Amino acid sequence: MKITITGASGLIGRRLMKSLAADGHSLNVLSRHAGTNMPGGVRVSVWDPSRGEPPAEGLRDSDAIVHLAGEPVAQRWSADVKQRIRDSRVAGTRNLVQALSKLSRRPATLISASAVGYYGSRGDETLTESSAPGTGFLAELCTAWEKEAIAAESLGMRVVRLRTGVVLDARGGALQRMLPPFRMGAGGKLAGGKQWMPWIHIQDLVGLIQFALERPVNGALNGAAPYPVVNADFTKALAAAVKRPAIFPVPGFALRLLFGEMSEVLLASQRAMPKAAEAAGFPFR
Repeated sequence: MKITITGASGLIGRRLMKSLAADGHSLNVLSRHAGTNMPGGVRVSVWDPSRGEPPAEGLRDSDAIVHLAGEPVAQRWSADVKQRIRDSRVAGTRNLVQALSKLSRRPATLISASAVGYYGSRGDETLTESSAPGTGFLAELCTAWEKEAIAAESLGMRVVRLRTGVVLDARGGALQRMLPPFRMGAGGKLAGGKQWMPWIHIQDLVGLIQFALERPVNGALNGAAPYPVVNADFTKALAAAVKRPAIFPVPGFALRLLFGEMSEVLLASQRAMPKAAEAAGFPFR
């Protein structure tokens, strides 16, 4: 296939590009920076999601779009930061769909990123793709974000909304930031550790995106492993993996002091299960 990727310079996008190229697909990238370092043979078109529609040449003749672009959520939230996050995802997806609506030949598929933050914090409730959205900034953001992606269905496109959990890769993302303190024996559970933590290894997440490109699935998919764990169990497993104790718990008030409102992402409990992916036959590793 000919596939256009937005957000290709991020953790997920880089691994996805490598996997798709290895399988023989041709790739276009929409990036905010013209000088983005991309593998040979990848075409790059400049696009800032929050500032308008992407150029038609970045979409033309594509068979599928994988839309991963967005301002990072993992930063201290101010009013300006929250607006950038919202604009990059909600307005950015709207701008993308508007550009797609103007093509004479549209891609068949749109895979649009979302997050398990869609569900809000739900304690021990089991959350599947059919569960209702939650409340709070991130839940409301994801709901609006997905609504813009769903608009592509009216163009005759198959739309997949990928609600991603914590992506684990030692070379980037959350795990890369966790490893140094744990390797020094300074790791510990967060705020009592009872909150459910939906996680997925990056290899499975990239595989799930490719599965969604190649199979006729549609709607929401929880990008999470079939076995969510509470934070205390994850902490114990990570400490065992690096052969260090994990005896320095971080209380909730300290997280709120450090990260402000963004701490709700770390404290939220989401027992998200990938029921739609499992029903479709995705082979989790």
